[in-house]
Amino acid sequence: FQYLRRFDRGHNLDTFYYKARSVEGSPAECLQLFLLHCGITDPSWAELRNFTWFLNIQLKDCEASVFCNLDFVEDTLQGF
Repeated sequence: FQYLRRFDRGHNLDTFYYKARSVEGSPAECLQLFLLHCGITDPSWAELRNFTWFLNIQLKDCEASVFCNLDFVEDTLQGF
């Protein structure tokens, strides 16, 4: 949710890392963003769960990747 929220607001995601203890937005805003970005017109709860699960895994992998670490790649792969 934190990534999608910043993405919708046009923030630079290259410098952002997930904060587990940080509470942002409301449950309604979270659900609205998931519905907007999941790519299915009228998703079931299972489809929303699968979307959030997959997105979470991809973002964890991205944060752990050396290719997405600005200290390592500097501005060479900006936006990667």
